[in-house]
Amino acid sequence: MPLLPTLVLLPFVGAFVALCMPGGSRTRPAAAAAIATLAALLLTIAQFGRIAGGEVLRMRAAWLPEAGLDLVWRMDGLAWLFSVIVLGIGLLVLVYARYYMSRDDPLARFFACMLAFMGSMLGVVLSGNLIQLVVFWELTSFTSFLLIGYWQQRNDARRGARMAFTVTTAGGLCLLAGMLILGHIAGSYELEAVLAAASRIQAHALYPAALVLIALGALTKSAQFPFHFWLPHAMAAPTPVSAYLHSATMVKAGVFLLMRLWPALSGTEAWTWLIGGAGLCTLLLGSFYAIFQHDMKGLLAYSTISHLGLITVLLGIGTPLSVIAAVFHTMNHAIFKASLFMAVGIVDHETGTRDMRILRGLGKAMPYTAALAVVASAAMAGVPLLNGFLSKEMFFAEAALVGGTEDWSLAVAATLMGIFSVAYSLRFIGVFFGPLAQDRLPRPAHTVHEPPRWMRFPVECLVVLCIAVGVLPQRTIGDVLAVAAHAVLGPGMPEYDLAIWHGVNLPLLMSGVALLGGCLFYVFLRRRANLRQRTDVPLLHRLKGAQAYENVMQWLSLGAAWLIRWTATRRLQPQFRILVVVLVAAPLLLARPLPDWPRLQLADFDPRFASLWLIGAACAVAAAWKAKYHRMAALVMVGGTGIATSISFLWLSAPDLALTQLMVETVTTVLILLGLRWLPLRRQPAALAGPAPASTQFRRGRDLLLALAGGLGLAALSHVVLTRPAGRSISDFYVLRALPEGGGANVVNVLLVDFRGFDTMGEITVLGVVALTVYALLRRFRPAPESVAIPLQQASDADPAVGQTPAQQAGSGYLMIAGVYMRALLPVMGLVAAYFFMRGHNLPGGGFVAGLIFATALIVQYMVAGTDWVENRLRLRPHRWIASGLGIACGTGLGAWLVGYPFLTSHTAHLTLPLLGEIHVPSAFLFDLGVFLAVVGATMLILVALAHQSLRSHRLPAGSGRAPAPSALPPTKEIQ
Repeated sequence: MPLLPTLVLLPFVGAFVALCMPGGSRTRPAAAAAIATLAALLLTIAQFGRIAGGEVLRMRAAWLPEAGLDLVWRMDGLAWLFSVIVLGIGLLVLVYARYYMSRDDPLARFFACMLAFMGSMLGVVLSGNLIQLVVFWELTSFTSFLLIGYWQQRNDARRGARMAFTVTTAGGLCLLAGMLILGHIAGSYELEAVLAAASRIQAHALYPAALVLIALGALTKSAQFPFHFWLPHAMAAPTPVSAYLHSATMVKAGVFLLMRLWPALSGTEAWTWLIGGAGLCTLLLGSFYAIFQHDMKGLLAYSTISHLGLITVLLGIGTPLSVIAAVFHTMNHAIFKASLFMAVGIVDHETGTRDMRILRGLGKAMPYTAALAVVASAAMAGVPLLNGFLSKEMFFAEAALVGGTEDWSLAVAATLMGIFSVAYSLRFIGVFFGPLAQDRLPRPAHTVHEPPRWMRFPVECLVVLCIAVGVLPQRTIGDVLAVAAHAVLGPGMPEYDLAIWHGVNLPLLMSGVALLGGCLFYVFLRRRANLRQRTDVPLLHRLKGAQAYENVMQWLSLGAAWLIRWTATRRLQPQFRILVVVLVAAPLLLARPLPDWPRLQLADFDPRFASLWLIGAACAVAAAWKAKYHRMAALVMVGGTGIATSISFLWLSAPDLALTQLMVETVTTVLILLGLRWLPLRRQPAALAGPAPASTQFRRGRDLLLALAGGLGLAALSHVVLTRPAGRSISDFYVLRALPEGGGANVVNVLLVDFRGFDTMGEITVLGVVALTVYALLRRFRPAPESVAIPLQQASDADPAVGQTPAQQAGSGYLMIAGVYMRALLPVMGLVAAYFFMRGHNLPGGGFVAGLIFATALIVQYMVAGTDWVENRLRLRPHRWIASGLGIACGTGLGAWLVGYPFLTSHTAHLTLPLLGEIHVPSAFLFDLGVFLAVVGATMLILVALAHQSLRSHRLPAGSGRAPAPSALPPTKEIQ
């Protein structure tokens, strides 16, 4: 299998394996997840030689060639770097999670969601097609929603998951629109074509719209101002999730997108103001908010927002050196922030709290963890000889350079951010110093100790990287940085130096001011502002993005409630009224000018056909009139209109439609019969209720006019379609190609199973979903006790001596005799179904009609023998029929795909068998078999679900005249 799709699929395969692991074990799902991640990581690392040599790995597969869309996988230096970050830190987090997560948690689901998110993120970074990238982008939003809301029992987890999902998904929709515009401008959705069309894109009139929409997608995902508020609320997730999503993956997707599209979109004033301005606001607000947080994860959340703002500012500056600094800081931030999150998880795991107002002196109880956290915090603050110092100094250099000697605003903002970062880093490590808290910890102080060795191991690995990169940057990470930056900058790659010492210069002075100023600012806040007692953020306590989000969601909810109150109703009749009005009004409003209606030629008038329609119309009117007095009579009249419709199809040379309509009428009649038992009994005959009030008469007149208008509109539309000139439809295309290309003379069947087989597969899938939904809903409800009547089978089995007259006893005998004969219909109707199924490819018939015929045969057995006899004797399992039908239909399509043809391509063969001679065997036969099974299973599941709820074998008390109380009803037997 090609390498790049394998890298993306490995995490998804590992997720499936982990999900299948038995519960109660942490090791098995963790091992499955770690093995899949390690395999993908090793495969990725092995490609560095080719990537460093200037090669770009590509793989292409046909997706939607008619729309110019193919699945394109592409790995260059930037994609390689992000893949290593996603897989490397992901592997360490999975090892850490093995010891962090409780045995009581659903661990299989946790590791499966982690791997699914990992695969989605890899899909983003390895996509070489813009639309493909957006698909995986939305998958990251969905899987992160599952991870943030993993502890479903907690309100804060559910709220944080909804907030993150709403914001990032809204940004994803904007991103899709922006990608569509970008592809339209470039003339292709291929990433390489888009990057090569930079000048054409920036000169186009739609460039500002594309830039704004793509920026919305990137800024929402990376929690940039003004969308930064969702990230702190996502801290309700388990700490391994926070360590992974908010250091190496999800929040990095936005900056990855900006880096990926930097060659095509950057270099304009709009880019600088939009991207740089959002990043500048974010880095200042995030770093200042972080100082006043009391939750250790909350502090890290706001520091993450600030550092992402730093990377965004660098990309907004737009110089080649600023891009190199952005890539460098992306790596450094992932390393030290993941280690810090895992250190917080260790503290929480051992003490039971993350509140910095309570935690003190933890360095005495866990010295190794304290040392690791201090080093990682120093890297975050930008202390020399650590990785964060180098990339932050590059940021200071670009901030001082961009304004020159005239504008120092960005340099001042960068220095302020450095001061704030030192201050919140000092506050973070303050929990490890001072006297050990004794009475305020949720757990006894003497139980606080170092975590298990392998739980601390991932933190140690990352801290060692912080030191190694800080001391030996060129040897450890120089080649990787060069390869990744070259993928963005291309031939414009500038010279740069990763040396630790560049002499005394302005960036070094800015670093010194930030370190010293941060220490002094922290001391000032501790003494004057009393950090442990503050419950708000000075100066900015009114700027609450989460509250603005909640207000917007509340306004949307109120607006939706108002709309529902004025347009929706729980009654079915008003809903149908709205549909009919729209059905009549929409064609009149859209038809500009009105079409030329063909005139009816009296020479073509056939009195027999007109009589048929008069009969159908009379049945329809009688059904509406009888519905007021007798439901069964109304149902019979409705059946008469269905038969008239079936004969009309047959008259107009559409035998397939006639057969289908006839069988649908049969099944629908049984369905309505079962549904009638849910309706309450009539308290008083409508004929004896007196004259209808004026409001009722008005309603009936209005409904009559709407019905007439809808019927006349549909009749006119049908007349136009049937009398339109030849050559204005696509029917000729199917008629001419059905036999030579589809291998069948029945155009309707060939159309369903060949030309539009994908539509048919979707339809039977929907049919199966609807059947399962109806079954799931009905199994939870019971009809009203007063509407439960005695089934026919019970009437035939009732004791003649109890409460029956001689006439009733004779009726029971007749029912028993009828049941014997009707059971003999099953093999006969089964043979008829097989006949119509086998002939369907060349003559009227097919899987759908055969499925309805066979379902009718089974329904007859249910009506006569009851559900128990059919289930025990026939062992009918509707769920399995649906699953088998869908499986066979999909398998037929995959068979064509595996031999190199498009999905669901049919093939026709002619076999010569003994005695039978030559047999026409199309591959569509198997697909039609899947349709047959799905139709039978779905039809039976719906009807049997209704039968279980209404045709229940209860014996009424003699002479009671009413159904037993609900508590006396026997439990419903489950449908297998």
